[in-house]
Amino acid sequence: MGEKKRKEASKSEFVFGKKNYKFMFIGLACIALGFILMAGGGSDDPNVFNPEIFSWRRIRLAPTIILIGFGIQVYAILLNPDKE
Repeated sequence: MGEKKRKEASKSEFVFGKKNYKFMFIGLACIALGFILMAGGGSDDPNVFNPEIFSWRRIRLAPTIILIGFGIQVYAILLNPDKE
């Protein structure tokens, strides 16, 4: 009898609500976009220097977007899904 009540009480639920998961996916998309913006700029020939690796997009924009994505992830974890 006690085991049946325990199984009913421990009904499987998700740790986070639907709202939390939405924000988590948005944050993950921001992080992925930042890494995509940071990629590239290399050279096929190792003897040739390509100054494109120091572009504004790779040095400023991409890391900022990644940090914003991590901030959204923290917000998604701390968000109370029951509050309206």
